[in-house]
Amino acid sequence: MAKIFIETFGCSANYNNSEIMAGLLIEAGHKIIKKAENSDLIIVNTCTVKLPTENKVKKSIKNFLNINKKIIIAGCMPEVQKDLLKAIAPYASLVGVHHTKEIVSAVEKTIKGNLIDLTGKRNETKLNLPELRKNKVIQIVQISEGCNGKCTYCIVRLAKGKLFSYPEDEIIKQVKSAVKSGCKEIWLTSQDTAAYGQDIKTNFVSLLKKIINVKGDFKVRIGMMDPNNLVLILDDLISLMKSDKIFNFLHIPVQSGNDEILKAMNRLYTADELKIIIAKLIKEIPEITISTDMICGFPGETEEQFADSIKLIKEIKPDVLNISRFWPRPGTKAALMENQVHGSIKRERSQLITKEFNKICTDKNKKWLSWEGEILVDEIGQEGSFIGRNYCYKPVVIKSKENLLGKKANVKVIKTTNHTLRGKII
Repeated sequence: MAKIFIETFGCSANYNNSEIMAGLLIEAGHKIIKKAENSDLIIVNTCTVKLPTENKVKKSIKNFLNINKKIIIAGCMPEVQKDLLKAIAPYASLVGVHHTKEIVSAVEKTIKGNLIDLTGKRNETKLNLPELRKNKVIQIVQISEGCNGKCTYCIVRLAKGKLFSYPEDEIIKQVKSAVKSGCKEIWLTSQDTAAYGQDIKTNFVSLLKKIINVKGDFKVRIGMMDPNNLVLILDDLISLMKSDKIFNFLHIPVQSGNDEILKAMNRLYTADELKIIIAKLIKEIPEITISTDMICGFPGETEEQFADSIKLIKEIKPDVLNISRFWPRPGTKAALMENQVHGSIKRERSQLITKEFNKICTDKNKKWLSWEGEILVDEIGQEGSFIGRNYCYKPVVIKSKENLLGKKANVKVIKTTNHTLRGKII
């Protein structure tokens, strides 16, 4: 039996991959521990979507090397930055994102002093496997791997490859199992949830219908959807989202408010098309929570083009905005483009758009003041607090001496901040 420590970076799919690796290792007789210094081997499950994340990963690997631990580097980085990893950790084994199921063999061989390289693209369905869930309330359900996009800035598609949709029946089986075990939230996760089924002659709406027909007390959180694929299923999706089993929440990344920049990014929609989608959603589901992403300082972006992004955010008024400065990623077309924007300008633009967004958040959250209703507590907060989600997936922070994780509570919102609602149990 080996003692294994796992550190994870990145998206919800990556966290689920770590849960799966932990589950497989426990099933094989190994032990997952919480302190790296007490381990026989460390797995670093990596993310490389942005340079700051890559730097955190590299720092973590170097720290683990300093305490003389055997290491397996897993996730996206081994697929696209193998040379970099070999330079900083020449005696680490590599397990790419398409080889998650082989973690037991990789660990047992690495423990014996062998150097393992399990990389390269292949189809691997990550469903109905042993898991050690990080949060007993939430089941992350991966519905596909890869995407059909060709965004010029994205290194993730180079790591994950073309869209591979998982079989519907396997997804439904995973959902049923999770609900039976007590999960209250089902997170449907992929690189582009709206693209699900395009390679297997079905679509996301068909899958979602079957999921909400599963018996049990649970809610579904729908994962990120690119606008060009969302529009193809929008009307049917809106109808389904009126079900009590689905959070009124969508993550629709826009990335820029300027059509020339969107074209340079190879995003397959215009700013106006995005606005039409948002308007339709708000008309049909008025209180829907909209999350989006914005990149500041894409190569060649002028002040006028950036102003279009500010203008778009003011118009669509998202509830959640993930703001990223552009980082040139190895192997991407955007990394080689001319007119790279200086770091200080990217930082300034990021600060400007954050300032505008905070105003929007403050105003939108005030509308929830004095709201009364039910929340599902899905997270433990700080200093005796708990975080629950209402039907629009809005986070409500409450205090309780009782452990409320996984339970429902009736609350009243008594205070609002930029990014949270603060409530009391009624």
